[in-house]
Amino acid sequence: MIRLSTGIHDFDKLIEGGIPQGFFVALTGEPGTGKTIFSLSFTYEGLKQGEPAIYVTTEESRDSIIRQAKMFNWDLERFLDSKLIIIDALMKEREDEWSLSELEPEALVQKVILAKQKLGSGWARLVIDSVSALFLDKPAMARKISYYLKRVLNKWRFTILATSQYAITTSQAFGFGVEHVADGIIRFRRVIKDGMLHRYIVIEKMRQTNHDKYVWEIDIVQGKGIVLLNKLNERREDYALPKKVMDKIKEANKDEDLKGEAND
Repeated sequence: MIRLSTGIHDFDKLIEGGIPQGFFVALTGEPGTGKTIFSLSFTYEGLKQGEPAIYVTTEESRDSIIRQAKMFNWDLERFLDSKLIIIDALMKEREDEWSLSELEPEALVQKVILAKQKLGSGWARLVIDSVSALFLDKPAMARKISYYLKRVLNKWRFTILATSQYAITTSQAFGFGVEHVADGIIRFRRVIKDGMLHRYIVIEKMRQTNHDKYVWEIDIVQGKGIVLLNKLNERREDYALPKKVMDKIKEANKDEDLKGEAND
């Protein structure tokens, strides 16, 4: 099995060397927990190794993504158009080749395919940051849209990271659609302790991988990116939501799915 480095080498050790090529991996977590930084690291690591990449941004502009990467010494601009295409799905007033005027799943997929055809027929890395933007106003469609993306894009030889906004208090609104179809789930969390922000990461799922099951505290360091600090005593099983809460969320999602199917 070919495994792709995330660029975070201590993290790679937790998943037997990297993300399996061809996987669809969900990065889920609250805003500000490190999902975009993780995605940029994954993208830049591939570019350094000569692998083409497509980065779809739905919540920041293309320029903002490039500036953010520079904070960690990741120069995306030198790869633009030759190895990297950034599809801007936020700045709708732009009318360049790699912007989306409408954020719809079909339009996004067609733009990604056009970008892949330009970059070549080999394997490529794809980031959709964030996929939640496609169904925030229709959460009952989350699973259907996520399955559509995976089914169509897998034919184009992508290894895909899809970020998904998630908060415990509004988990139903964001939906579990991405997690249902994902080959891997990497969950990010944040907690305020003693007036200070702490960020955490845990691998909840990675098929065909004997992955680490502990929660790790992480930091975001300028010039480096995500750094693993220390392993916590809690395992993933200790960190998950209580079963009663999960059952209620799943039951609510079933009701939303039924409503969505009735309206589809």
